[in-house]
Amino acid sequence: MENISLNMLPINKDKYSLLDKILIRKDRLIANRQFQRVVAKVPFLSSISKSRAKGVFDLMAGFVYSQILLACVRVRLFDHLSNGPLSLEELSKKVDMPIKGLERLLLGAQSLELIETRGNRFALGTLGAPLVGNQALLSMIEHHGALYQDLRDPVALLRGELKEKALESYWPYITEQSEELKSLSDTDKVSQYSALMSDSLPLVADEVIDSYSFNQHQCLLDVGGGQGTFISLLSERVNHLQFQLFDLPGVAQLAQEKLDEKLGAGRVKCFGGDFFNHPIPSGADLVTLIRVIFDHDDARVKQLLRSIYQSLPSGGRLLVAEPMANTEDLPAMGQAYFGFYLLAMGRGRPRSSQEIKDFLIEAGFKRTKLVKNMMKINAQIVVAEK
Repeated sequence: MENISLNMLPINKDKYSLLDKILIRKDRLIANRQFQRVVAKVPFLSSISKSRAKGVFDLMAGFVYSQILLACVRVRLFDHLSNGPLSLEELSKKVDMPIKGLERLLLGAQSLELIETRGNRFALGTLGAPLVGNQALLSMIEHHGALYQDLRDPVALLRGELKEKALESYWPYITEQSEELKSLSDTDKVSQYSALMSDSLPLVADEVIDSYSFNQHQCLLDVGGGQGTFISLLSERVNHLQFQLFDLPGVAQLAQEKLDEKLGAGRVKCFGGDFFNHPIPSGADLVTLIRVIFDHDDARVKQLLRSIYQSLPSGGRLLVAEPMANTEDLPAMGQAYFGFYLLAMGRGRPRSSQEIKDFLIEAGFKRTKLVKNMMKINAQIVVAEK
């Protein structure tokens, strides 16, 4: 009755255009339960109806699915299966869990294609196999426990009513608490928040290294470079570049030690500072911002881009790489996932490649382009020239 009465409600003729009125009628018709049941019986339309019903159910059940994945990661299920299929009894000797609980986990994981059955044994599935040894994805999956705490009351999060957020405390250098951290040289403290960035950065770094030619450059400065993971990965494939890194003092110190050990003293110079309060080091003809600017609000991003512009020589370039909003075929990745992730973190927002280009032009750069890359879910790449 509620759906039927909804269809009978008048539509404001002055407020809506003819197209609006047609779409409103369409929405009301789809919302009608009687119409839904009729459509489900029509052969051609039933497949559409079932697909939409599954989509709604998956949205509702998504948290449960993610927790099954998390449980698999925590008991190292994919590692245990990496050498071949195992029976329930064999797995019970490796996983600290009652056999009934383990069986329920295995059946749930199987339904999500994380594992599959081969005879009476369990083996890696199409979605589980890529996780074996993939520290970047495993770290992100484990890290999501903090995000889920903040999303337990999404309305309170949106209203700004959560006084303490787990994710915000995980990233203290992003929030107003950062004044204390900016002067830290204690690598034990700064490594707590930089370790995850280091583990997960290869997802973005691989896209940049595979898609952009570094042959035209002599010196690269990685701003917000963390423990030097991007430089370390790039150095494995590019031999001629000199490197610089700029990050908070404690992070820069940790990066210098790691990079000197791997690349030898003299090839990398790490600078400690705060890129919102200190000038960007000069001397590089390419500056990279790898998964940095979406952590910050518009005013700070514009300030950072202007500062980088001033540090570059004429013809120098800035490369920005991060997951972006409005990415083709990935609408939920930007505004849904990263929109709420950054809200919980306390600062920043996902931006489209066009928004980033506009910011770069405003900062003074004369040319910008979107570099083609394969895995846009990991990152898109925008390059600007001074």
